[in-house]
Amino acid sequence: MPTAIQAEAIPPILLGRDLRGMARSGSGKTAAYALPLLQLLMAGDASPRRLRALVLVPTRELAAQVGETLRGFAQHLPVRLKIAVAFGGVSINPQLMALRGGVDVMVSTPGRLLDLVDHNALRLSALSMLVLDEADRLLDLGFAEEVGRILALLPPVRQNLLFSATFPAAADALAERVLRDPVRVEVEAAPETVPAIAQRAIEVDARRRTQLLVRLLKDSGWTRVLVFVATKHASEIVADKLRKAGVEAEPFHGLLSQGKRNQVLTDLKTSRVRVVVATDLAARGIDVAQLPVVVNYDLPRSAVDYLHRIGRTGRAGQSGLALSFIPADMEAHFQLIEKRQGLSVPRERVAGFEPVELPVPAVATADAVDAAADSRSPDAPGNGGIKGRRPSKKDKLRAAAARKI
Repeated sequence: MPTAIQAEAIPPILLGRDLRGMARSGSGKTAAYALPLLQLLMAGDASPRRLRALVLVPTRELAAQVGETLRGFAQHLPVRLKIAVAFGGVSINPQLMALRGGVDVMVSTPGRLLDLVDHNALRLSALSMLVLDEADRLLDLGFAEEVGRILALLPPVRQNLLFSATFPAAADALAERVLRDPVRVEVEAAPETVPAIAQRAIEVDARRRTQLLVRLLKDSGWTRVLVFVATKHASEIVADKLRKAGVEAEPFHGLLSQGKRNQVLTDLKTSRVRVVVATDLAARGIDVAQLPVVVNYDLPRSAVDYLHRIGRTGRAGQSGLALSFIPADMEAHFQLIEKRQGLSVPRERVAGFEPVELPVPAVATADAVDAAADSRSPDAPGNGGIKGRRPSKKDKLRAAAARKI
């Protein structure tokens, strides 16, 4: 049975319409564009090895995942299509070699795609379909300028598909500039698309979170756990403390080499590692089958990032658990997340780990929460504070960049 996003998106895509799709992580979004993309390529120009479809994604992990999905579907086609994947953080030479002889479908991050174009390894003049996957994240990670440069290189007549889990102002502006009379598909609120994720919130002093995590790991039967922290430094520290406590754990963040990142994910999927301690780099584009638990060791900066984090569990119809640690100075922070996501998560306490710190008043502003987080000691990594309702300076810069596309 197709998921809601697949059932609503595939028919108009096959008709050649532009499409703006909004769906939660784990909703089957990749197949919603991958299947019709391949079918349209089979029915279109039979010229071999001319780049006809381009999928732009924000992260290396999502690029690899989308490439794997496309290749899995394409192996059943009567005609062989060449699908290439490219991203930064690794040597460009193997990717240049892979493009010799041409390519039918390209999956890439924006910066590396421009590198390949600059090396004359790709020509975009024959492109018939553009897919922007995780469009909000593309802009959030600062790719607005690169996306604008890529759009300027594309032929004016093409089919455009834009998928995103959320549509902040910058993503709306991008959609307005790229899409032509698009079909709108929004399934975020559809009951069948909401994963079965139980959410829990445990009150605990910041300095005792690692001890509590170790206790929960030892008392539970969790086989794979993804723990989110705020910074690369915290990722290394928490993973090291878990290892010293006898728990197989590895950090996962942007300063690791691509080979190391791939190895960590493989080890998690094969249960050679039980816990991966990650920054928000892993909040999107990571698909680990049967991941039972996500832990917010640090709360995310934004309510939207909370949604993406917990979306790593409860995928493909599976149930999952999202567990958040709530230190006293983050209570107001979590209340704001609850308000913006329409949640009400009962607070819990674990015997032996009852907090002694006093909570910040619920009326505290986002700036006050930021200040509290900044005042923490190195042993209690902060989360940067949740975004306020008014756009930050960074948000305004992103929106301005998107308007230039």
